[in-house]
Amino acid sequence: MSKLTGSKKATQFTESVIREMTRLNELHGGVNLSQGFPDFPAPAVVKEAACAAINADFNQYAVTWGARSLREAIAREFTRRYDLAVAPEEVTVCCGATEAMMATMMAVIDPGDEVVIFEPFYENYGPDVILSGATPRFVTLHEPRVAARPGTGPSASPEAGWTFDPDELSAAFNDRTRAIIINTPNNPTGKVFTRDELETIAALCRKWDAIAISDEIYEHIIYDGWRHVPIATLDGMAGRTVTINSLSKTYSVTGWRVGWTISPASLTGAIRKVHDFLTVGAAAPLQEAGVAALGVADSYYSDLAAAYCRRRDRLLEILERHGFPCYTPCGAYYIMTDIAGFDLGDDVDFARYLITDVGVAAVPGSSFYRHPSAGRTKLRFCFCKRDETLAEADRRFSLSPRLRSTAPSV
Repeated sequence: MSKLTGSKKATQFTESVIREMTRLNELHGGVNLSQGFPDFPAPAVVKEAACAAINADFNQYAVTWGARSLREAIAREFTRRYDLAVAPEEVTVCCGATEAMMATMMAVIDPGDEVVIFEPFYENYGPDVILSGATPRFVTLHEPRVAARPGTGPSASPEAGWTFDPDELSAAFNDRTRAIIINTPNNPTGKVFTRDELETIAALCRKWDAIAISDEIYEHIIYDGWRHVPIATLDGMAGRTVTINSLSKTYSVTGWRVGWTISPASLTGAIRKVHDFLTVGAAAPLQEAGVAALGVADSYYSDLAAAYCRRRDRLLEILERHGFPCYTPCGAYYIMTDIAGFDLGDDVDFARYLITDVGVAAVPGSSFYRHPSAGRTKLRFCFCKRDETLAEADRRFSLSPRLRSTAPSV
């Protein structure tokens, strides 16, 4: 057998389906409601800070684990917001949350370890585990029942939530369990993990001496009175939690690739070593701009959540009116929908039909499950888009004879 082939690891997962949908959408000139990047400008103060940093010649390598000024800002804001002391020495700046997750996994996981993952999951987590040499153990987030909402179409209310079975979660832990990955608010479901749920997870981490790797990139994008609770703030968890975050979603700069980890001293050294040899460091001028971003007034975050809540409600109304039962998200900026009632094939067929025939891109639900069949009746749409973008998607939906529109396009 030829050695001129990819590794065995690379055969165990596919390319990103989300990014594939964006490429296909670009070929057909569609409305991109698939990949989670805003199509509106980043805050002026953040952009101006980046330009100023470039002009001030912050253009060479920063310290590999992050500019001191940015690490101080990250530590300050986490401490202030969650009343848990964090030092700059516990912060590692990475090339986005994606690299932060990969560096963490490679730093703390050994071959033969197991990692618990809730599904549906953000599509990177499975490959991250495989590339780290571990075995994933999946625990189901059970979807809420979809019912009719007064004055709208069928939808699952935020109160219903996506839930896990504590017994199923407990059964996933054993002597080989090294870590559990948590994503709250969650992509793709919009679930916000409650304090009680996090306490259940924390108790298992303490029992089995496991690490919690918590992806909290959507911490400020949250609705309906829900509150974000970092698992690191629970009793006994600060010393066994790696918190991952980024500038990307909060400040609408997904292309900057500036993220970070907050970790206990026992793990920080290993994460920094792996990060150093993966990417050396994140872009120096954009790290300086991150200091300005983290210095905005608290009103920025409440305004951000309110603006996204309005977009959420707008896309829910559009999707429901065109026949898509929706699972109302409590956080993040995605809506999972049920397509079982349509006669348009499985999720992949339906997604391709929407792009090629309707001109709107979504993500097939199967990309968020270990077994594709579990997601074949679901599509994910994102609403981090301008009002004009959502209106154009609405218009295109209304022109499709195979979607069940219940009212004229608005």
